[in-house]
Amino acid sequence: MRIRDILDRKQTFSVEIFPPKGEMSVESARSISEQMIAETHPDWISVTFSAGGSGNSGNTLAISAEIARTPAPTTSLAHLTCLGSSRADVDAYLDACTSAGIDNVLALRGDRTPGREAIDFEHASDLVSYIKARNPQICVGGACYPEGHVECASLDEDIENLKRKQDAGVDFLVTQLFFENEDFYRFRERLVRARIKVPVVVGIMPFTSTRQIQRMAFSCGASIPAKVVRRLVAAGDSEEDQRKAGVEYAVGQLEDLAANGVDGLHIYSMNKPAVARDTYEALRRCGYVRG
Repeated sequence: MRIRDILDRKQTFSVEIFPPKGEMSVESARSISEQMIAETHPDWISVTFSAGGSGNSGNTLAISAEIARTPAPTTSLAHLTCLGSSRADVDAYLDACTSAGIDNVLALRGDRTPGREAIDFEHASDLVSYIKARNPQICVGGACYPEGHVECASLDEDIENLKRKQDAGVDFLVTQLFFENEDFYRFRERLVRARIKVPVVVGIMPFTSTRQIQRMAFSCGASIPAKVVRRLVAAGDSEEDQRKAGVEYAVGQLEDLAANGVDGLHIYSMNKPAVARDTYEALRRCGYVRG
């Protein structure tokens, strides 16, 4: 099912996982996705693509296809980055998606790393346009950044880039993580003024440790509010207390966002089923998602 069609009907709940890296096997990733489906009943699951040049794109397709074939079929969103990819590479990937029954692709530029330069696509909007010209039936998502992309000189420049994605045919957007909802609400107002009308799914990462939140915030440019720091200090050195604090903070964000009419709630799970489950259960008790 196309994610845009789901978003047109309801406020969605979804989770993100990443394919195997290092010692994690494909079987382990499959087990994680199956557990999340059973425990959180997501409308769709997002599967990342070769983060940091790790070369796991083949596993992205494998896991996405497995998700679509689970006993309770779940819509999958396969990531695709364009830096370092030729048109032939993208063609092969899209053909493999079609063969596997994957109807949704998240079109990304990807991180700039040594040896990973533009070949046929310089920007994510170029990839969106190419996918839509090649197969208009594929539902194409794009990324957006409530606090602005780290490489953009200004928020206005970042909004112009999002307008290009919409003009290229993007069907919906998913935000990078953020820890202050007011940042998103200001961002949403800028989108309205720029006449960007596609659905915007908010991506929230329940932090599980001080080290994790520092690493993720640095990599994507998200600011860490003082109230988050205070919660981490209060949690002390206990990893379990830090995890609980992160989930509680994320649930507070998500409840507020849901009440303020966002198009969808998306959890960056970091492959931790317990984090996704605890977040889902808290939202279910409040009536924002249904089991």
